[in-house]
Amino acid sequence: MDILEKIKSAVTKGRINMTDHADEELANDEILDKDLFYSVLHGETIEDYADDKPFPSCLVHGEDQKGRHIHSVWAYSAEHDIAIAITGYIPDPDRWIDYKIRRR
Repeated sequence: MDILEKIKSAVTKGRINMTDHADEELANDEILDKDLFYSVLHGETIEDYADDKPFPSCLVHGEDQKGRHIHSVWAYSAEHDIAIAITGYIPDPDRWIDYKIRRR
């Protein structure tokens, strides 16, 4: 099972830790927790940070139920079976190709 599948499983079980940074960024972009969770549950990994410490993480692209594109960075603690929301935001289309590939 890849990291995103583990994150989705933890989110489905309600095993989520929201960082203060995630709370702040989500509020800045007016993203509700339910919209973040929907986007990750229906999203895909667009960047993998397997070597992140203290836990592996990934950048996820998804959409909420209104069709807004949302990027979020999630880590996963296997020891605690917890998904950790590190940040979430509405991506700038000028910085992304199809919201999935960084423009160089």
